[in-house]
Amino acid sequence: MELNAWFQKGLTKDEYISSMTRNKEEMTSIYDRFELTEDVKKKLEAVQSKKLRAIVLTEDWCGDAMLNNPVLLRLAEAAGMEVRFVLRDQNLELMDQYLTNGTSRAIPIFIFIDQEGNEVGVWGPRAPEMQALVEKGRAELPDKDAPEFQDKQMALYKRLGQSYQTDSSVWQTVANSIMTAFL
Repeated sequence: MELNAWFQKGLTKDEYISSMTRNKEEMTSIYDRFELTEDVKKKLEAVQSKKLRAIVLTEDWCGDAMLNNPVLLRLAEAAGMEVRFVLRDQNLELMDQYLTNGTSRAIPIFIFIDQEGNEVGVWGPRAPEMQALVEKGRAELPDKDAPEFQDKQMALYKRLGQSYQTDSSVWQTVANSIMTAFL
């Protein structure tokens, strides 16, 4: 299928949020609290004439999607960009065209397209700064065979999830990273 067809197949923001069974409150809370700076708004207004659109490969259980999707939605609003959500697990044909490191079905993936359906840019699954934070945390975990590994790993993911939900500087870092894919 071509990207325009994937876009048409996708869910609108409201359809996606209505269908969510996990991370719905967390995602909408970030969306409600994240505000773009005036500088960012000006940059995004400048691309409105391009009439870009975004296809989001995602799943509601994904912590990175909980963080990145509401940030993208705020950027898209300011850029006049339509967004459609495509569920990864039901659309592996598309997902497998956008593997992370050529092997991983990591999400979310944002595919930016023009009106003709040409790919303009791709972003995801994490901002480089967030990836470095995750890698640092993982490097500090005990060996996978250690009895405390699972508890320490869960504690790491809980800490990351909390910062994703409450740290507005994280949201701005993500916004700056996403914009590099289409500005």
